[in-house]
Amino acid sequence: MMFVKVPESPPAAMSRNGYFFEETGYLKCDTDDGCENKEEVGGEELFDTVNSSIVSGDSIRFFVNVNLDVQQNVTVESESAGCVLLHTSRKYLKLKNFEEEVRAHRDLDGFLARAIIILDETATSLDDVLREMLKHFAEDSDNTEPSCNFDKIMSTLFTDSGAPREGNVHLLSDTIQGVTATVTGVQYQQSWLCIICTIKSLQRRHVCISRLERPQNWGENSCEVRFVILVLAPPKMKSTKTATEVGRTFATMFSDITFRQKLLETKTEEEFKEALVHQRHLLTVVNQRPSAVNEGHKTHSHKPLKLHEFFNVGKGIFDDIARRFPVYALDFTDGIIGNNKAIGKYITTMIFLYFACLLPSIAFGSLNDENTRGVIDVQKTIVGQCIGGLLYALFSGQPLVVLLTTAPLALYINVIRGICDDYSLDFSAFYAWIGLWNSFFLVLYSLFNFSLVMKLFKRSTEEIIALFISITFVLDALKGIIKVFKKYYYHEHQGDGYLESTRADVIPSLSINTTFLMNSSVSRSMSLENQTGMNEVVHYGRETAVLSLMLMLGTLWLGHTLYQFKKSPYLHARVREILSDCALPISVLTFSIVGSYFFKEIEMSKFNYNPSESLFVLAPIQSLSIGSVMSAMGLGFLLSMLFFIEQNIVASLTNAPENRVYFRLVKGTAYHWDLLLVALINTGLSVFGLPWIHAAFPHSPMHVRALAYVEERVENGHIYETIVSVKETRLTTLVANFLVGLSLFLLPFPLQWIPKPVLYGLFLYIALTSIDGNQLFERVALLLKEQTAYPPTHYIRRVPQRKIHYFTGLQVLQLLILCGFGMSPLPYMKMIFPLIMIGMIPIRYNLLPRIIEAKYLDAMDAEH
Repeated sequence: MMFVKVPESPPAAMSRNGYFFEETGYLKCDTDDGCENKEEVGGEELFDTVNSSIVSGDSIRFFVNVNLDVQQNVTVESESAGCVLLHTSRKYLKLKNFEEEVRAHRDLDGFLARAIIILDETATSLDDVLREMLKHFAEDSDNTEPSCNFDKIMSTLFTDSGAPREGNVHLLSDTIQGVTATVTGVQYQQSWLCIICTIKSLQRRHVCISRLERPQNWGENSCEVRFVILVLAPPKMKSTKTATEVGRTFATMFSDITFRQKLLETKTEEEFKEALVHQRHLLTVVNQRPSAVNEGHKTHSHKPLKLHEFFNVGKGIFDDIARRFPVYALDFTDGIIGNNKAIGKYITTMIFLYFACLLPSIAFGSLNDENTRGVIDVQKTIVGQCIGGLLYALFSGQPLVVLLTTAPLALYINVIRGICDDYSLDFSAFYAWIGLWNSFFLVLYSLFNFSLVMKLFKRSTEEIIALFISITFVLDALKGIIKVFKKYYYHEHQGDGYLESTRADVIPSLSINTTFLMNSSVSRSMSLENQTGMNEVVHYGRETAVLSLMLMLGTLWLGHTLYQFKKSPYLHARVREILSDCALPISVLTFSIVGSYFFKEIEMSKFNYNPSESLFVLAPIQSLSIGSVMSAMGLGFLLSMLFFIEQNIVASLTNAPENRVYFRLVKGTAYHWDLLLVALINTGLSVFGLPWIHAAFPHSPMHVRALAYVEERVENGHIYETIVSVKETRLTTLVANFLVGLSLFLLPFPLQWIPKPVLYGLFLYIALTSIDGNQLFERVALLLKEQTAYPPTHYIRRVPQRKIHYFTGLQVLQLLILCGFGMSPLPYMKMIFPLIMIGMIPIRYNLLPRIIEAKYLDAMDAEH
């Protein structure tokens, strides 16, 4: 069963129009009254096609027919009638793309190297033909299967293998043929037959091709067989080396009637081989035609950027508004009014997003409180998050993006504090001027359409940056728990060490990415009398360290278990979905109660909190000299580069279907407008001394994921999650940020009940879930897997394995360089790491193509 070409279809259709079709539960008895008489077709191959009324269509496909099991009917009536049960499963296979799938050429090369070709076979029965083919296997001088039982292989090829004699139905178990779906039914290519079989005792794959001397009639759909292809393979093989994949290679070649005619005219094995090589060349050339290139998979290929595109001032902003404004009202009504309501999903997403925004705000607020000596504290961080988040949710072009203050921003704040101390500058004024310069440059970037530069960022580059952020999450949690153990487990709290240890406990250095933070040359000491919780006696001992480790790992375990709970068979599907969506808040609340209530006799350090006297005070920007203002411009420019890259890459990961996350977003993007809006929001935050915010990873993709409807699909034994649809709404971010603002009334109690180790566990959870679907991480994991466990992804099929590992190694090298700058103990090296991100563009376009062919690079940067 395989594909014939429809006359009106172009040649390129051979590689584009296949799909899968299955039919199971087929009951067949010894008397088949329902069979239709088949009409023979004349021509060079008299019985080449036969009509069948199984399915209709208009394209060329491979058809796999698998007869899985024969069981003896135990009833007396069935025994007397001679009826057995035959399980038949059918599915369509795509024709192999010889231009893109590297395994197609390697399958043929492997066959030519150890060719077993039988010309003009005189045997007439199928059994005799197969015995002759297996005999050639056994007599092959290069035979590597000395212990293989070919009689057992012969029996395995048929459905009656191991069946009682009374129930024998002697049919082939697993075959591939060419079929053409038509309006009246299915036409089978009758002149060739590909038989595939998996044998446990085999050591390697074997292929044999037999050309019969005369056409043979072997029953239904095999009335005029001239060619038999036998493929044998061991069961544990790489997904692209299985018996089915090898059979698909040769079946694609034999689907061409012209090629089969040429094979009939060959006289020797050498001529037969030459015809195979020539056919491979023809299939490769056909697939290189423009009509067939890259239609089934999207890449990051874009039209080259032109200079005049950057001088259409405001065009990008205007286009973004024109694209998004018509659907603005739908952002408030989708999922609430009309069909396909998603109120329950909205509620769970709001709860998740509330905790995802609040907890980092608390952590960074406490950190900024330490670095700025109370100028920017927890209250101001929460207020800035609430105001900025609400404005962005109301007016942004892509409200699914989540704005947060992040660790790189904490780095800049720490640097600014040190500069102000060194040069006796007013911190509030200098901070405001840097923020104003940053907003000024961002406005220029948006007006002159600089976001078009993000087209140059390939998927591989974005994944390096995303994995870098995930690594810093992990390092942050590890550094935090190591500090806890050094302090409590090893009892480093004597004399002055005790004072410093206590201060370190009260003034936490927690952040999502503390690896960005530097040791300022200026002392950040604060009077212990002003710290919260100093009147309480902290119980020092190993139990505190052990409990901290348990709280961190427990938060990670519970959060990830609930996140994966939707894949389990327990409870109702809707309950599993709710538990998965609420994994983060459930895990944080659970272990906060465990640490603060069930083990209340063991004191755990809490985050620092100093209430502000006034939240909105204008910075004295007029107090700085012109020289100080101009020096602030340099820092503002570096800060704007960070904002530009972070904002656009996170928006790209959230929006683009060809990127790492395959979210089905339909309302369009607004890169230029969103960048302008972020600039305006941070202008206000700067002058009032509130912390800056920009798009956050992985919170934004996780937000979209929480609003998505997901289906699981199985391909070659591997389970894949597919995004079916996403509810694009502004309500979740609006409500979540509003709740963050209300959390001011929960300070200091009960929010201070959240122990720092729970936050460490939260950051491990975020890091673990953020690498889900990261192709770079998956390819690194391939180095630790055996080939049989490789998933049948697009790059596994289209790129040689060695090239995949080379590319992965080069990506890891770039990641290490980025980590070297972003995690350096030198403050100013950390500040220029955004320039290192931009430097990855010429590396991808100019350096990597010199090492790996461009077509392979594009394949690994493609979506599928």
